[in-house]
Amino acid sequence: MNYSISDLEQLSGIQSHTIRIWEQRYSALKPMRTDGNTRLYDDTQLVKLLNIVSLNQSGLKISKICSLSEQDVELLLDKELQTVSPQTKFDYYVTQLIKFGLCYDETSFEALLSSCIGKFGILETYKNIIYPILVRLGLMWRKDDICPAQEHFLSNIIRRKIYSAIDGLELNQKVPNKTWLLFLPEDEEHDVGLLFAQYILKASGHKVIYLGAKVPLGSVKRVIEDVNIHNVLFFMVKLRPLKTAQIYIDNLQMICKKINIHLAGNGQTINQITSSSNIRKFNSLEEFENNIKDTSK
Repeated sequence: MNYSISDLEQLSGIQSHTIRIWEQRYSALKPMRTDGNTRLYDDTQLVKLLNIVSLNQSGLKISKICSLSEQDVELLLDKELQTVSPQTKFDYYVTQLIKFGLCYDETSFEALLSSCIGKFGILETYKNIIYPILVRLGLMWRKDDICPAQEHFLSNIIRRKIYSAIDGLELNQKVPNKTWLLFLPEDEEHDVGLLFAQYILKASGHKVIYLGAKVPLGSVKRVIEDVNIHNVLFFMVKLRPLKTAQIYIDNLQMICKKINIHLAGNGQTINQITSSSNIRKFNSLEEFENNIKDTSK
């Protein structure tokens, strides 16, 4: 797969200008060139950049890193994974996990992710490691319909970890505080964020009816008619015309009536939607957790 320098910027977290400087001064990367002289990078170059970024985050100078052999870089990375400092640990793990994912290295990805969950817990791991990975890969706020193979590969492993965390929750012996209905619209399929919301809600003592991705409004209506739902949560991730999004929200509000609706997703769309007082929009996990506290009162 080929990447533009803007793709490298998104995946590595390093600005394009800095990448160019590293190329010119230290021969960090050797991009291909199109007929129009545009830089193109392959998977090998991307992985090399991710390794450079990881070691730089651990405190090594770029000039030193770029003088090392590939073998020496791998040895240093293995060493750093054992001794990474608290200040840089999350960024370091994010970069290395993205590298393993892009290489389809399931063993290394799963081992490192499991280690993070063991050290920090699923909540902190999601906030500081998994969520940044999803954002960099465009899983949560992407603009197109086609999902690269690496995204499917990574998201499926992450799903397994979240399912495992959900299964590990103790059964709530008390009457649930509230009942939440979780789903994605029928043109949405990236459900990792929704799945983690299920974990947070269940861990907070709420009953959750999880419908998953690509759910028609008719199915949402049926559940609301059959069950006493207190809160509805869904994501609008895809970039869509404002008019289309508004029609969807209006139809959902007619179905939900006085039920609290919680919405997150593509800020370019949801922040322009006209909504009634029963719709709460949130842009971070912290806001969502505050919403949960408010609705539990």
